[in-house]
Amino acid sequence: MPRLVKRLQERIRQDGPLTVEQWMAACLADPQDGYYMTRDPLGRAGDFITAPEISQMFGELLGLWAAVVWQGMGSPDAVRLVEPGPGRGTLMRDALRAAATVPGFTQALSVHMVETSPVLRRAQQAALADAPGSARWHETLAEVPDGPAIILANEFLDALPVRQWVSLGNIWHERMVDHDGRSFIYAPGAALDPSQVPDFLESAPEGSVFEVSPAVEAVTGGIAARLCAQGGAALLIDYGHTERGHGETLQALKGHRFADPLAEPGEQDLTAHVDFAFVRDIAHAAGAATWGPITQGALLERLGIAARATRLLLNASKAQAEDIARARTRLVGADDMGRLFKALALTHPALPAPPGFEMTGED
Repeated sequence: MPRLVKRLQERIRQDGPLTVEQWMAACLADPQDGYYMTRDPLGRAGDFITAPEISQMFGELLGLWAAVVWQGMGSPDAVRLVEPGPGRGTLMRDALRAAATVPGFTQALSVHMVETSPVLRRAQQAALADAPGSARWHETLAEVPDGPAIILANEFLDALPVRQWVSLGNIWHERMVDHDGRSFIYAPGAALDPSQVPDFLESAPEGSVFEVSPAVEAVTGGIAARLCAQGGAALLIDYGHTERGHGETLQALKGHRFADPLAEPGEQDLTAHVDFAFVRDIAHAAGAATWGPITQGALLERLGIAARATRLLLNASKAQAEDIARARTRLVGADDMGRLFKALALTHPALPAPPGFEMTGED
């Protein structure tokens, strides 16, 4: 029996069922056997692939986005370029290479990677070994030194744990994870106080599931507060929805296929769709200006992915040209990541609209 399975069974036996939030946290971040702590999950040999691994164009465009934001900040002499959940370091490597073309930006920035996985830290260190700008690693965003910051967060919020409630007999109960002696199962927990049920759930049918992430709330509020106090901007890109509502989005991926979220704890990726309306409201309440959300496809098109692809094609072989075309379609296509993934920008209230969001207006 795997060690994490045994420990989770014992924890439930002693303390009772776990919340879905506790289950996700244990499966993903257990110090010894958590999914992200023990492996590189990316690529064909892993369980999923992210936009930076699909094409260099993604990271390059985000690097130029950061440089233009820095100019809009008045080109301060020192700025923190921060990436939470930076995967293999591919996005930051590509971003720094592109941003080096903007005079003065590389000299002004210090790079800060927020990563808890020792396996992924090693991959990031290798990727950035020859990159411009000195890089430092941190366990949390709170550890990043004070000062103006530009934060690039791609597929970071979706891995933060969520809590779930399920409607049973017109009462919302917290969804728990129990063990029936053979396998892990869902079970109803304590009822939610009716006064705390959001208005948009009043007509939800029996059995509906509602999700909320205290971790996303805390991270978003912390980022927004920092930007308001110290200056800067953040770009949050993730898959999710733009209107609040009910519906279960917790999912597991293993070998690029969907799996049971309660099966094989620590051996598969667990994520939940990001509620961008919730994120925007939290950031706005903390005082930040919010821009969007817009689709990833719209953002990349506005940032110039067509021109970048054309440039790459100039020296490409036939096979490379086909790869570039496929990558662009995957990143911006309505039937691919282009529509499913959304982008939301947060800025200090005094900053102008960040690149790609000029037509959206500040919320």
